[in-house]
Amino acid sequence: ADDFSTFTQRIIVEMPICRHLIAKEGQRWSKIAFDVAPAKASGSASVKSVGISGQITGSRADIIIADDIEVPNNSMTQMMREKLGEAVKEFDAVLKPKGRIIYLGTPQNEMSLYNTLCERGYEMRVWTARFPNIDNIEKSYSNRLAPYIIDKLERDPKIEREPTDPLRFNEDDLLERELSYGRSGFSLQFMLDTALSDTDRYPLKLSDLMVMSCDLEKAPEKLIYGIMKPISNLPNVGLSGDRLYAPESTVGDYVPYDGSVLAIDPSGRGKDETAYAVVKMLNGYLYVTDAGGLSGGYGKDVMETLALFAKKHKVNMVLIESNFGDGMFTELFKPYLQETFPVSIEEVRHSKQKELRIIDTLEPVMNQHRLVIDPRVIQKDYDSVQNRPPEKAMRYMLAYQMTRITKDRGSLAHDDRLDVLAMAVQYWVEQMAANADLEMKDRKSHLLDQELDKFINGINTSKIRPKTDTWMSL
Repeated sequence: ADDFSTFTQRIIVEMPICRHLIAKEGQRWSKIAFDVAPAKASGSASVKSVGISGQITGSRADIIIADDIEVPNNSMTQMMREKLGEAVKEFDAVLKPKGRIIYLGTPQNEMSLYNTLCERGYEMRVWTARFPNIDNIEKSYSNRLAPYIIDKLERDPKIEREPTDPLRFNEDDLLERELSYGRSGFSLQFMLDTALSDTDRYPLKLSDLMVMSCDLEKAPEKLIYGIMKPISNLPNVGLSGDRLYAPESTVGDYVPYDGSVLAIDPSGRGKDETAYAVVKMLNGYLYVTDAGGLSGGYGKDVMETLALFAKKHKVNMVLIESNFGDGMFTELFKPYLQETFPVSIEEVRHSKQKELRIIDTLEPVMNQHRLVIDPRVIQKDYDSVQNRPPEKAMRYMLAYQMTRITKDRGSLAHDDRLDVLAMAVQYWVEQMAANADLEMKDRKSHLLDQELDKFINGINTSKIRPKTDTWMSL
């Protein structure tokens, strides 16, 4: 901000056409706040520089220029982005009637402040370093691309990928920067395209899941993943282009699950809901038959509800995250569980950074399309947050947390539901080496052996026919 003010001051001094603006005696003339000669007496300077985290209350302005207020250091996490979004709301209180606010900057991530400004009534113009591909304009820029660039492309489509301002960045310079920044970094910093950055930055995608109604006791022996059956009747809070898909087909018979686990993450410091997830396993496929969050941490209603979930899904094990409360939740929960559905309880304690642990657990399973989720879980996840304020509701959703988590510490404001799902999946990771085809082959071999045993036993136990005369004995 100070550099911007200093640059403006130097233009006034060094350009003859602007020298009449140099402050007169008695007016302010510092690098961070100065007056211009024709200005009338005012409590506010003609030009003033303030950092985005500085004090602007009490100031007044006809024009506010917010220059590069979003940088990696103040937009890395969800909490930082929220804080930045609240800070710029102060501009409206400072602005005079019929005033104007101008934002200049480069988006740093998918949840960029600049993207959300359009929802507040601002008009956006994007100037790229290269002329973009015509086919990608709608997907990457919608109606935000500068008219100058669109007009040039319409007149001559052959200029795709050529520099838009060769005097600043020529082709050789852009090629060097693309090699230096990488594809995703170049697309974000120079093409101002957040779509490609989102693909690389957020590793967990809804399109890697298989959505299928799950029976509580049985599942198919094998599922075939594909993208020919998109699901459109479920709420989708994924990133742009991310969709939900049903399996292409099922193979084999419906057989009982190998096991079922209920994972619980009690509400602790800074949390306001107890998250849970029920995950069942069969032939290396994991089935999410229930998941969500319950308001309150140690209340009777929460304990009874969780115990009923254990009974409903006939779980073989209950996992409880013990980082908060030093196992107090486990001790309080045991009587309810013993009364409703006696089952083993195991406490889980984590020491690895949460974001890395969640991604390292879920990404391999999802990339192999081994995670199956019941559509009722997705709908329930969406409905459960509708009583919260609209601007905060999505952050509590499992699907939202899954598609917005990054490896940066604190990348999510709330991650309870995703964390407990990762805990349940981790329990089955050691079993994931099971190959569905081998399991089916073994089962068929076992059934064949049983049939052969029945046949042999049937022969050995059959009655001996009595000897009778035949024509051969005559």
